[in-house]
Amino acid sequence: MILFFLLLINAITFGVFGYDKYLAKTNQYRIPENTLFLLTIIGGSLGAIAGMVLFSHKISKPRFYIPIIMIILFQVVAVYYFRAEGF
Repeated sequence: MILFFLLLINAITFGVFGYDKYLAKTNQYRIPENTLFLLTIIGGSLGAIAGMVLFSHKISKPRFYIPIIMIILFQVVAVYYFRAEGF
């Protein structure tokens, strides 16, 4: 069940990053950064990284990519901690 959720949220996150890049290129109303952060926080980290790299989306904006990196580092530490504790 959790694997399905992670696959789904990463696919959605990847798609949202791609769609936001499309909106940026066509000078349309953009998806709020907080939405992109939220999708990353709830499990879409791999989709966020893939979307940033493949679409060259927000990779030149430290104000955006530094929080993404911090979210991912926090998730890695949390997974390590909970695995070590036997959760």
